[in-house]
Order: sequence, then structure tokens, then C-alpha cells
Amino acid sequence: MNRFHVHMAVADLESNIAFYSALFGSEPAVVKADYAKWELADPAVNFAISARGRAGGIDHLGLQ
Repeated sequence: MNRFHVHMAVADLESNIAFYSALFGSEPAVVKADYAKWELADPAVNFAISARGRAGGIDHLGLQ
């Protein structure tokens, strides 16, 4: 399946995991100490967030 990829930098990983899990209606497929990723079917998006000391906002976009 082709997916759009969005990676966001966030300051607080835990609160953003809770927010996006509620928004998407599912838990992340991958969770690490500084990273979480959802692989959504509808819409076909690989959505990731990370708290790695970068300014908040879109880190990068791509096609998978």
C-alpha cells in the first residue's frame, strides 16, 4: 500500500501520544523512548512523532 508520511517534532511525547491516539482512534504501532508511529489505513498515512530536542512542528514529509 502506498502511504503519505508525516513526521512531527513535539516537546512532550506522552501527551502527544494521548492526543493523536484519541484523534486517530488507535494506539501507535511503534513506541520508543523518544518516538511513536501510527500506520493508518484510512487515510493511508504513516504518521510519526518524536521528541528529540528539535523545534515543534513538521520535521519532514515523504511518500512511502
